[in-house]
Amino acid sequence: MSEKITPCYYPDYLQLDKILGAQELKSEKYGKKAHDEMLFIITHQAYEIWFKQIREEIYLLKNVLEKDELDALDLDICLKTVERVITIQKVLNEQIRIIETMTPQSFLTFRNYLVPASGFQSWQFREIEIRLGLKENKRVKFDKKSFAMRLEDKERDYLLNIQKEPSIYELVGKWLERIPFLEFENFSFWEEFSKQTQSMLKEDENIIKSNQSISEEERELQLANLISTQVSFSIITDKEKYAELFSQGKFDLSHRALLSALFIKLYSKYPILNLPGRLLESLVTLDELISTWRYTHFLMVNRMLGKKIGTGGSSGHAYLLATTRANRIFNDLFNISTYLIPEDRLPNLPDSLVSNLTYKA
Repeated sequence: MSEKITPCYYPDYLQLDKILGAQELKSEKYGKKAHDEMLFIITHQAYEIWFKQIREEIYLLKNVLEKDELDALDLDICLKTVERVITIQKVLNEQIRIIETMTPQSFLTFRNYLVPASGFQSWQFREIEIRLGLKENKRVKFDKKSFAMRLEDKERDYLLNIQKEPSIYELVGKWLERIPFLEFENFSFWEEFSKQTQSMLKEDENIIKSNQSISEEERELQLANLISTQVSFSIITDKEKYAELFSQGKFDLSHRALLSALFIKLYSKYPILNLPGRLLESLVTLDELISTWRYTHFLMVNRMLGKKIGTGGSSGHAYLLATTRANRIFNDLFNISTYLIPEDRLPNLPDSLVSNLTYKA
């Protein structure tokens, strides 16, 4: 060991005296100690420590995505970073199972001491949501109010300021807009994709109309579903329609960014697109896991409190269920499967483009 390096001991390095001394039971202060309050505190402290690590990963991800150009090494860093956050989120999802070992009656022995403490006040989780790309206008109504009401001035000002910075979702959108393969020489992906989808949907319509094995009622239902599908495809292949819906907030990604994401998804078998495809899939997986966490939290609160009002003043489990539906982040990436078509119907790429999407050893 170098003489300039002082000895480092496990308890000192981890500051265990601070960590292990950071659990103050309210029940012990006001009356009889509630045994399960220690479990409740430690579980939530563990959440906050993992939130801190997720924030560190998001900072790294943001720094990379802010580059004007991203190469394969940059994308690899982004993918590994998101995959780490995914692994942490899986741990967070499982931690709810630990709290569920506590009975509702055990929780009620100390619950009233916690008012008005609430998960609303977790500014770290709010930062994670904001930096990933959750916009305030997408939050449920009570959540919008709580953002301003439930935080200290310093934390509220901090979060309001970072809302002005580009989110991970926005930076991913900018990167997708730079993907060069949508127009290549005389090839236009969105024009060829439009032709293929129109032909495919017309064939589907003929099949439904000529199918003699179904009732008229079922035929009408299938045709109605087909019309809905036709509308979905017509939106993304029509720049003007898409622009109108984009201006209304119905889409988060620009038309070019969405088509690039679709192109990557459809042709991810090509080596150059494999890493970008995995990155987009990882963002969808992360969004899914956060939604799973919200839903599992809703079930746990419903089990513990029934229809009681939450300690932070929300409607308890009803509010949490609403956030599960509303507070999704990467919606456009999540919905990209809407526009997938069979591989044998994909537009044929010109040889010159294929050569740019592959490599030879």
